[in-house]
Amino acid sequence: MTLYAFMGAMEIGLIFGLVALGVLISFRVLNFPDLTVDGSFPLGGAVAATFIAHGSNPFLATAAAFFAGGIAGFITGWFNVRLKIMDLLAGILLMTALYSINLRIMGKPNMPLITEPTVFTLALPPILFDSPIGLGKPLLLLLIVLLIKLVIDAFFATRIGLAMRATGANPRMARAQGVATGWLIMAGLALSNALVALAGALFAQSQGGADISMGIGTIVIGLAAVIIGENLLPSRRLIVTTLAVILGAVLYRFFITLALSFDALGLQSQDLNFVTAALVSIVLVLPLIKRRILPKKASGE
Repeated sequence: MTLYAFMGAMEIGLIFGLVALGVLISFRVLNFPDLTVDGSFPLGGAVAATFIAHGSNPFLATAAAFFAGGIAGFITGWFNVRLKIMDLLAGILLMTALYSINLRIMGKPNMPLITEPTVFTLALPPILFDSPIGLGKPLLLLLIVLLIKLVIDAFFATRIGLAMRATGANPRMARAQGVATGWLIMAGLALSNALVALAGALFAQSQGGADISMGIGTIVIGLAAVIIGENLLPSRRLIVTTLAVILGAVLYRFFITLALSFDALGLQSQDLNFVTAALVSIVLVLPLIKRRILPKKASGE
């Protein structure tokens, strides 16, 4: 693997670190199997690309994508809480609807941004943006992801954040303590999908355009990152877990790039989905293998 390929894997991995944080909130904090992610990721890309293509400031376009994802997540929560639609089905319904909505937003299956300004061209000095090894984008993304991680850690240490965690852990007990669990589920899913849409907006600007199919498999990648991170840095502290899932996303992308660049395997770009499925399967089986190989300690030891 070349240094340029390594930086490219780091860049994509950090973007999907935001997806992993969003999936962590829905699947782990709220215990809500939310499949809206596969629709909110391209939603973020579609909104940002459309705004930029029509002359808007890239930072404003990225913020609009963030809020659009939040609205999508809130609607999923509303389906579940107010309309009593099963959580899994609520996510599937909105994911399906978002496919048509994204086409409506862009007006066509893809929206190129090759010649348009982006947050990367505006925020990075020319020496970093034009770096021959592609150093600029990963550095900027690292700052963005770490800043968002710190904000999330601070939020979940507040009373609202703790109530949201209680809602996911034991909703009946949370309601007994006067917590408005319904509103917190909707707010949590809004935050989760806002982060995913932000990742989609950054991905579109990083790759030079948005595409209607760019969200396929996003939930799988997010779950893989969460599982890798939890096995890499097992901890009950959320501040450690948020860091772990970001590292998991970067490692996941690194392994994908390594597998596709390993000539002995004969893999090509069209094998990406196969490699993804194989890697996720291995990650899911690892905890079982670990339990079988490493005997449990006796209770008295």
